Parts: sequence; structure tokens; C-alpha cells
Amino acid sequence: MRSLKRALALAVVVVLGVVLGSGIERLSAQAADPRIGTWKLDLAKSKFSPGPPPQSQTLKIEASGRGEKVTSEAVNADGTRTTTQYTANFDGKDYPLTGSQIADMVSLKRVDARTTERTDKKGDKVMTSITRVVSADGKTMTATVKGTNAQGQSTSNVAVFEKQ
Repeated sequence: MRSLKRALALAVVVVLGVVLGSGIERLSAQAADPRIGTWKLDLAKSKFSPGPPPQSQTLKIEASGRGEKVTSEAVNADGTRTTTQYTANFDGKDYPLTGSQIADMVSLKRVDARTTERTDKKGDKVMTSITRVVSADGKTMTATVKGTNAQGQSTSNVAVFEKQ
């Protein structure tokens, strides 16, 4: 009877260790990723070609699986609001993108700890490529955007975000 209790106690300890260990691993991975958090567009440091720029934009980046969940809330130049969202892994595969005027799929690749590449597509056609780089101090993220806007014009934007 005593050995049964010991075996049961040991099993409980092992299971708790595994559960807690995986939770800590997930938390430490999130803490180590400088992109995770809320970012606000700094219009004074950003350049939009062709304009006009949005009035404001906030990105919320969350860890999700082997990738990220991003929610972008923007007030466009004309005052209308746009919310786009996706959840995707850093595996180069296509995932649904909602709320975009120009694309319906997104794919992600991680270049290094501070750099990611995002490709937005409409069907099989690439509409926009975005390279995001977080500064060494983790306070600024610069997104270099090349592609086509909703009016079919070529775009070349540099959006600078400050971590909140």
C-alpha cells in the first residue's frame, strides 16, 4: 500500500513538473520576443508614398503557437476605421487575413530574433511585402512596406512604431 502511494505521489509530481515546465517555457519565449506587445505608429518618423498616411495606427502583437496573432486598428486619412487581424506561424505558409482591403492571406518568416518578413496575398498574387525590425533596445519597430494599395498604386512606406 505504501509503495502505491509513493508511485501515485511521484506521478503527480512528474505531471505537475511537465505542465508547469511547458508553461514557463512558453512565458520565457514570449518575454524573449521583443515584438510582443502593443505598438503605436509615430507619424512624425514615418514616410508614406504615396500618401496620405493614416491618422493613427496601433498594433497588438501576441505570441501564438509558433508564430503570432496581430490585430491592427487604424484610423484612415478620411477618418474611417479599419481593423485587420491574422494568426499565423513563421513557416512561410498562407493563413487567413481579415479586414484588409487588398489581401486575404498572410505568410510569415522569421529572419532573426528582431526581424520578421510578412507577405500579403490576394489569391496567388503578392500584394504587399513587409519587413519589420525591432531596435536593439526594443523600443522601436520599423516596418518597411512595398506593394500595391487599394487604388492599384505602387507603395513604398516606412512606418515607425513605438512600444507602449
